[in-house]
Amino acid sequence: MNNTEQELFPIREDFNPQIYAYEVPEHKGLLKVGYTTKDVEERVRQQFPVLQPTEKPYTIVFSKSAMRDDGTSFNDKELHAYLRKQGFENPNGEWFECSVEDVASAWFAVKERVDNVGSRTNTFKPRPEQQEAIDKTYEYFINFKRDEKNKIPHFLWNAKMRFGKTFTTYELAKKMGWKRLLVLTFKPAVENAWKEDLESHVDFEGWQFVSSQYNTMTYDECDKDRPIVCFGSFQDYLGKNDAGGIKLKNKWVHEIDWDCVVLDEYHYGAWRESAKELFENEDKKVRDAETGEGLEYYDESIMPITTGAYLYLSGTPFRAIASGEFIEEQIYNWTYSDEQKAKYSWDDSKGPNPYISLPKMVLMTYQLPDSIIDIASTGEFNEFDLNTFFYAEGEKDDAKFKYEEEVQKWLDLIRGSYLETSVDNLKLGAKKPPMPYSDIRLLSMLNHTFWFLPSVASCYAMKNLLMQKQNVFYHDYTIVVAAGVEAGIGLKAIDPVKKAMKDPLNSKSITLSCGKLTTGVTIKPWTGIFMLRNLSTPETYFQSAFRVQSPWVMKYDDVTKEDEILKRTCYIFDFAPNRALRQIADYSCRLDINESDPEKKVKDFISFLPVIAYDGSTMKQIDASGILDITMSGTSATLLAKKWESALLVNVDDLTLERLLSNQKAMDALMSIEGFRRLNQDLETIINKSSSIKEKKQLANERDLTPKEKKELSDEEKEYKSKRKQIQEKLIKFATRIPIFMYLTDYRERTLKDVITQLEPGLFQRVTGLTVEDFELLVSLNVFNGPLMNDAVFKFKRYEDASLTYTGINKHEDDKVVGLFDTTISNLEFEEYNG
Repeated sequence: MNNTEQELFPIREDFNPQIYAYEVPEHKGLLKVGYTTKDVEERVRQQFPVLQPTEKPYTIVFSKSAMRDDGTSFNDKELHAYLRKQGFENPNGEWFECSVEDVASAWFAVKERVDNVGSRTNTFKPRPEQQEAIDKTYEYFINFKRDEKNKIPHFLWNAKMRFGKTFTTYELAKKMGWKRLLVLTFKPAVENAWKEDLESHVDFEGWQFVSSQYNTMTYDECDKDRPIVCFGSFQDYLGKNDAGGIKLKNKWVHEIDWDCVVLDEYHYGAWRESAKELFENEDKKVRDAETGEGLEYYDESIMPITTGAYLYLSGTPFRAIASGEFIEEQIYNWTYSDEQKAKYSWDDSKGPNPYISLPKMVLMTYQLPDSIIDIASTGEFNEFDLNTFFYAEGEKDDAKFKYEEEVQKWLDLIRGSYLETSVDNLKLGAKKPPMPYSDIRLLSMLNHTFWFLPSVASCYAMKNLLMQKQNVFYHDYTIVVAAGVEAGIGLKAIDPVKKAMKDPLNSKSITLSCGKLTTGVTIKPWTGIFMLRNLSTPETYFQSAFRVQSPWVMKYDDVTKEDEILKRTCYIFDFAPNRALRQIADYSCRLDINESDPEKKVKDFISFLPVIAYDGSTMKQIDASGILDITMSGTSATLLAKKWESALLVNVDDLTLERLLSNQKAMDALMSIEGFRRLNQDLETIINKSSSIKEKKQLANERDLTPKEKKELSDEEKEYKSKRKQIQEKLIKFATRIPIFMYLTDYRERTLKDVITQLEPGLFQRVTGLTVEDFELLVSLNVFNGPLMNDAVFKFKRYEDASLTYTGINKHEDDKVVGLFDTTISNLEFEEYNG
């Protein structure tokens, strides 16, 4: 599908929901309590259609925001329910016999959820895919044969974040007739969603929620005739006491025969020993083959949880699926692509589109200027390392970035000011790239964002830097550090974020975290996430990224209008482009296990999650083939070029240089390489200095050197290293011409050495300036690192293949072997490595 400018950068209209109350003389002692998304004065006046411009028979006595700090909203119906519960009469529709103070108390109670008014406002039905998950799981559990090796049924929902796993689980429980549900997780912060869904929907009237974190009623206090949902963390319920046994306070959990145990955010705990112990010992339990009833345990001291079924919930259960832990009939899949397809293909004749409020995601990547990132470029391909760039030390107010000056440049860059002073470095085209905090379209959407940093120290260092006087732009934002012990555990870490978002449409906040709040939480006002750390797995990358895809919807006061969608698009901002694209390719290729063509997988995924990349000169949307350049070739064109600039490709050790110096033909060959004539004397200097340095260091092992001797040693080492580096650079300059030669020749099945020496000697000399005889001599003297040259040639050909495949060309389909630098491998072996 085509992504229009409006879809990528939608402009959000002004929207300000309000609760109001007014009085009129003819209804003495009564207040009209209402809700509007317009100006309150305008809305009230509409209720008196025959008024003259100067007439005003009403007095507005109350007007407050109808939005909570977490981004959810409420309307007048919820206040009406609260007022009725408090005993206030309303003899005439929305008119209540109450005071302004009573309306204010009702508004506060509903806004802060301080009192459950007994009004379940949610009446929605499961979406089609949720109903499909319920039906498939129901059929599997109902038809499961209990006599199959005494196993307990397991089922996995591989459903993307924002699928609605909590609501759908409760609907499944209702259909199954379950009355005892135990929800376990490694991420306690998800508890809020489990509690809210149970207490806000009409389908679960009478259900009871047990939680130690919320200080709800205990299990013993519950009405056992009504359904009970108990929520707890693995860390708590499966924790051991000092003697290695079950904690006394949790013994009741292990004594109940649960209808189902739900393992939420399963990808986090699937491989932990405590979780394995639970399942392994459950399988060891002896069961009667006829009835399925438990008879005894092999190890009574472990006393595992007893249940009739297991339901696993995860948005990224890639390892569990890959390991074969679940077979196809035990899995329900629902991906981001599935969701967005359903959204855009919905048949309006079926009614309102249930997917319309689910935001489209956009990945925006930025190639930072060298003046910023040089200090943090590491690894085989000299790739920008976010963890190094944002490395910090110190605690709280004393925390500071190691490269604070460069991080400051980055802060300037994302608000657009650094670009204006570094046009030459960035080689900007006529159009500036849309930077997060300068482009008007983005700026209007990014009132509340999440910044994902490498460490607790980095989070505090970022806050300290943002608060410095030169960053006055960011002083409009409330900065929340959701990291470290101070931030709290689970739900406690959410509270400061909500407080910072007070009246979310009119406030601004930046939440800094290195792990907290990256899973299982819903913060509706977040519209963008800044990926400021290295994340090696797509599970963590997209679990975090999907935090910003929570729907954010407000109800109009006009019942004839559709709900107002406050967040139609949300953004992932990444400043390590190649790594980000690898994450996209890896994630999308794992999503669809039925499709074998990786390009189709990526193409399908990015049609709904477009990738906009700034390469230092232009900002453009990248297609699937561009993304796969990295994953299928192991590198991009830019990184591939850098690989041919690697110092490791040439040998400049003393032994090699001595061989060169003692071979006049070899020296003559070097002199024919551009720039080497000036270095003729340097080779001899390097060898002599090397011998002198070795002698002095040997002497240092026998006695302390004098200050003069230490200085001489230091000076000689500096000169030695400098001249060795010059020799190395000249050889590398020659190596960088080899890819040009490979582009021009078409003998893929022959080794590069054979092509140079036997098939294309004239072309090689024109490209490199080196004759075949000279080249062979240098190779014999081990000037070039054979194994690494083989690897570089391999990666070049793999990249070339990937690039040509996208255009429908396969120049070497019938080749039986693939030539590298000085050896060949079979085409089959090449393809296996290529996969």
